[in-house]
Amino acid sequence: MTADRAATASRLPRALARRVGHNVPAALLRYRVMAWVVGVLLIALVLVAVPLKRLAGIDGPVAVIGTAHGWLYAIFFVTACDLALRARWTLKGSVLVLLAGTVPILSFFAERIATRKTRAGERV
Repeated sequence: MTADRAATASRLPRALARRVGHNVPAALLRYRVMAWVVGVLLIALVLVAVPLKRLAGIDGPVAVIGTAHGWLYAIFFVTACDLALRARWTLKGSVLVLLAGTVPILSFFAERIATRKTRAGERV
């Protein structure tokens, strides 16, 4: 019984190594779409909804856009983590890309850099 476990354990790292890096182009596309969606919503929230709330007292846009941004950022987080694992990004690069989704306009720059490096086979 222990020989079977040892054989299974020795095959496990190779199986994981084959899966890592698999399907990177699809993961990159998912990440890029979510980076743009989150970036546009964050800009709309900061430049449109918040001024409407502060200057005109209209609370609706902040509630709708803010909630949408929050939920979609969660999806962005998952897609970025998926891409980071598949493309073997560094921990520092992964954290910086994830934080870029919280700063208006920065998500567009981070997406461009991450896309360029990932397509070139470099680690972010």
